Amino acid sequence: MSPEKRRGGPGPSRAATAAPVVKRIVLVAMALFTAWHIFASILWIAPPSPAREVVPAGALRGYMLPMFGQSWSVFAPAPINGDYHLDVRAALDAGGGEVAVTEWTRANTAELSYAQHNLFPPRSAGLAVSAASDLYQAYGELSDKSKELVALNFFKDDWSARLESSLAADKTVDTYVAAERTVAAYATQVAYAVWGDDVVRVQYRVSREGIVPFDKRNDPKAVRPEPTVRSTGWRGPLEYEGQSREQFRSYFCSAPARVCP
Repeated sequence: MSPEKRRGGPGPSRAATAAPVVKRIVLVAMALFTAWHIFASILWIAPPSPAREVVPAGALRGYMLPMFGQSWSVFAPAPINGDYHLDVRAALDAGGGEVAVTEWTRANTAELSYAQHNLFPPRSAGLAVSAASDLYQAYGELSDKSKELVALNFFKDDWSARLESSLAADKTVDTYVAAERTVAAYATQVAYAVWGDDVVRVQYRVSREGIVPFDKRNDPKAVRPEPTVRSTGWRGPLEYEGQSREQFRSYFCSAPARVCP
């Protein structure tokens, strides 16, 4: 009789022994992620409360936006009743220290066209609208003095830090600066995509255009209210690590609604 038969045959291989352990680790990790996602979604959807303090500042927002953002704003008592727009223009290097200012372009037009007549629109189709909404709301919380400061030009060196320092007395400075940095980074990519790499400054404005009032919904002559526009001064180009001008240009300029030359 061979030695293997006397010992009862070969034992289980290391791979066979490790497989159940790896499977358990993966299942535990998936369960923990699912629990965190459900917990974060509940905190995000529910009205603000002390329960949100269990998550570090900014972590909840950073996780939920832009991929998992959601709300009950399609329902009463305060359903969505307006459209948000994001307009961008740029100052281009014209040589000799001169700049040429472009016309305004509506950035959200390109993105929203990806969702029109599309049963499975990409989540990216709402990024510009989401960013515009956040900046619009944050601007509305500023004091009158802060609004005057925001209208000034900040485009040299680390303009974001200087803007934040200028608004330091405003209790909503952190929310506003975060919202503007997001729009600035987005507007920078739009500017590079539409007007090329000679961009030296960008400017953006966000607006909210209300719908036809409910009591006039059947009036064929009814018109939408004039939009409320909130503008900033000129800002320097802002790019985050990991952003790609080429990829953004390919996506943005391939939209069904053409905004690129």
